[in-house]
Amino acid sequence: MNISQQEWWEKLQEDSNAVILDVRTADEWHRGIIPGAVNIDIYKGQGFIYSLEELDKTKNYYVYCAAGARSGQACNIMNQLGFATTYNLMGGMNNWSGPVAMPEE
Repeated sequence: MNISQQEWWEKLQEDSNAVILDVRTADEWHRGIIPGAVNIDIYKGQGFIYSLEELDKTKNYYVYCAAGARSGQACNIMNQLGFATTYNLMGGMNNWSGPVAMPEE
């Protein structure tokens, strides 16, 4: 489901079953992340699918990329794999005005 930044952030704050998923490349990841995010690069192809299969499908996934296109694709793939709840951040990091952290090495 594509949702606005405000709705995405509000839902996330109230969701005790949330996982924040960043599907950008490692280079993009190292420029700053939404705090608490985990990174699985959608460009890894089959590796992306394998990594998704290891995730808990009962969680609610808040997915983002740079602009919203890759994360939209990721949500579609996740839904096909049986993930019940995925939220795509429209506009991605390019339009993000919320908190940003540097990933820990």
